[in-house]
Amino acid sequence: MNRQSIERAADRLRPYITRTPLVRSPWLSDGAGAQVWLKLETAQVTGSFKARGAMHALLALKDRAPETDLVVAASAGNHGQALAWAGQTLGIRVRAYAPAFAAEKKRRNMAARGADVIETPTYEEAEQRATADAARSGVPYISPYNDDDVIAGQGTVALEMCDDNPELDTLVIAVGGGGLISGCAIVAKDRRSPLGVLGAEVEASPVFTTSLAAGAITTVTVRPTLADALAGNLEPGSRTFPLVSHLIDGMALVAESSIAAAMRGLHAHHDLVTEGAGAVATAAILQGLGLKGRTVGVIVCGGNVDDEAFLRLIGTTGAPLNA
Repeated sequence: MNRQSIERAADRLRPYITRTPLVRSPWLSDGAGAQVWLKLETAQVTGSFKARGAMHALLALKDRAPETDLVVAASAGNHGQALAWAGQTLGIRVRAYAPAFAAEKKRRNMAARGADVIETPTYEEAEQRATADAARSGVPYISPYNDDDVIAGQGTVALEMCDDNPELDTLVIAVGGGGLISGCAIVAKDRRSPLGVLGAEVEASPVFTTSLAAGAITTVTVRPTLADALAGNLEPGSRTFPLVSHLIDGMALVAESSIAAAMRGLHAHHDLVTEGAGAVATAAILQGLGLKGRTVGVIVCGGNVDDEAFLRLIGTTGAPLNA
């Protein structure tokens, strides 16, 4: 896995995905004493960056095994939606195992795009049942993060950011399974002037913070969180753990109150509808990362939130959102 593999992924993805905007945030810039730029993956196909990795994984799979007509996945929602869209585009059916806490909007969109959605009590059980299904049936399993082709697809976010603003010197990226930060960190560090890479992880699911401190993947207790897309433990032996260990410069734990404040602020200052996970990197900026004088890229990674939940959080009522 290297920058060249991510550049090849970008070439393959160009006909399918949206090159999303990179916009300056006066609100965050003033607060941080830095130049803060937002990468709006809320405008991506299926509403999150996951479309990149899912489509690239299926394109690569089609190259290796053109007869493939079914894949299995575990997903808290965004990966499943993205795979369902990519599968619909390429003629591949998707069976997705999803935890019961996944947002209704995400489960509805998975099914609407043709996925067979199987509900499980927890994300860990979704992964266990999906991998067991794949092994039993001989069907490919597409991990949302523990897959080189997925990681390469996610890394294309950083390629676009660096092209659009060569002055960036730091990236702040939300962390769940680590696929997005792994791909982006490979790009960030393979430059004449490497960028700093900071992860933002929710306090309710501190798997990387705990595992990095222990020097090995460690199981943590996962609590309810606004950022449900980031909640869950890592697959044993996940390739994202050594990548994150070697490439990132720090990991911030983000409080639930900060996530809520970031969702409200992104809506108030940028008219953005974000899910909890999509606002976690912004929340880390609000908490303070010591970025004064830096030029910072923040990935707003997803916008798939249930309308009622979002309206309740921002303290308003009205017609359903066009998120």
